[in-house]
Amino acid sequence: MIDAHHHLWRIDRGDYSWMDDSVAAIRRDFLLPDLAAVTRPACIAGTMIVQAAPTLEETEFLLSLADASTTPEILGVVGWVDLEGNMEAQLDRLRHPKLKGIRPMLQDIEDTGWILSPDVMAGLETVARRGLALDALITPRHLEVLAHVAAQLPRLRIVIDHCAKPVFAGSGPGEAWRTGMARLSALPQMHCKLSGLANEFGPGWSEAGLRPVCRHVLEHFGPERVMWGSDWPVLDLAGSYADWFAAARALTAHLPQAARESVFGGTATRFYQLGEGA
Repeated sequence: MIDAHHHLWRIDRGDYSWMDDSVAAIRRDFLLPDLAAVTRPACIAGTMIVQAAPTLEETEFLLSLADASTTPEILGVVGWVDLEGNMEAQLDRLRHPKLKGIRPMLQDIEDTGWILSPDVMAGLETVARRGLALDALITPRHLEVLAHVAAQLPRLRIVIDHCAKPVFAGSGPGEAWRTGMARLSALPQMHCKLSGLANEFGPGWSEAGLRPVCRHVLEHFGPERVMWGSDWPVLDLAGSYADWFAAARALTAHLPQAARESVFGGTATRFYQLGEGA
């Protein structure tokens, strides 16, 4: 099984500007031994490590961890590049067989349409041409613009992180989220990560509370385009690795065995082209 989305960090590197007092519980180092301690009980064989800082230096740090990993093996890295900068030079600097994708921190950029600017779209074209994927760290406000990105760059493989962070309060994720996700699912290069939902729900999250979002994603994208991820150690702010893993297994228990194998490994393997050199 593969955990398709987690983080590791070393605080003294100094580029995690988002780590304020609101995340004090996870404001410490999380490194390979910590990862092994939570993944071993779940029998996770491999993982995808994802950027948590908008710097090339952090991506290089993650690649060094991938090189050093054993059990679980970090199979791939989703890093960061400046999409408005010199893409060829940056990707040459980061050239590594385990670099599988890039992730701009779109949720933190005030301008929702930033990703559609000519320079950024040119950068994404380079990402696609280099055989890399895009992790889309978005919220519901980005659903329409992401559809435009996909339509203009059909070769770019895209995965939506954390189911686009639906709102769980009040009446739930809402019709705009449902319609937007359904529209995106019609685009063949679009995938979705079943991750981050415990944090979006907040205290008191439960399998039942997450089921409507999980059902909608699975029905529209299909298990062959959905991948499970822990979003650990951010997950620790809302619950435990074991609890979210158990909930995800229960939320997919109705699927045939082959479909569950896709969600918990096969989709990530295909999407990130794991095992293929860069």
